[in-house]
Amino acid sequence: MRFAQTLDSYRYGLINHCCYPINTGKLEGMNNKIKVIKRIAYGFHDDDYFMLKIKQGCSPPLDTS
Repeated sequence: MRFAQTLDSYRYGLINHCCYPINTGKLEGMNNKIKVIKRIAYGFHDDDYFMLKIKQGCSPPLDTS
């Protein structure tokens, strides 16, 4: 009975997830890349350089063929 009540209280979100299966996997991956860049660049105090490194790290690789 309690489980059914819990499902009923989350019905709107469960149905929406079934109809629109959106996840945050790409966003979490991007956040992880930024954290790694930040950890590697520890000690640099230039925000502009840090932003350039994020753009470089998050851009697709160049096709060299």
